[in-house]
Amino acid sequence: MEHKLYRSRKDRMLFGVCGGLAGYFGIDSSLMRIIMVLLGLTGVGVLMYFVMVIIVPLEGSSTAAPRDVIAENAEDIRTTAENLGKELRDTFGGKKAGTEDTAEMQTRRRNWFGVIVIAIGVIILLSTFGVFHYWGVLWAVALIAIGVAVILSVRRKR
Repeated sequence: MEHKLYRSRKDRMLFGVCGGLAGYFGIDSSLMRIIMVLLGLTGVGVLMYFVMVIIVPLEGSSTAAPRDVIAENAEDIRTTAENLGKELRDTFGGKKAGTEDTAEMQTRRRNWFGVIVIAIGVIILLSTFGVFHYWGVLWAVALIAIGVAVILSVRRKR
């Protein structure tokens, strides 16, 4: 059986790139996400991620021609962006009276909270290396640790 790289349909936070890479290399997807964040700090990771979103086919895709893969990925990008916009509106727009949060919505909110805390921690950490000129290393490490803990706690509950 041929071992191919695909973007994951199930293990995804945005476009399934990290889930697909983790499956391809046989490592945990959380570790792959951390690696991509670290690569993203150099700028290379961000470019690499979005190139992979465009050219790497979705898991289970039957398209073979590069033009068809890109067209299918463009449709997936559109759908993912619409869903992300809806989730952000639901999360930050407040819930409607009489509606209950589902377990999936609570999981998504915790994941987003964890990602936001990690991002703040990374910004603070970069500031200590002269990229930004505010706050200290202690707060950066604490926020990153809190974000990772929140994301890992959500994963354990699944």
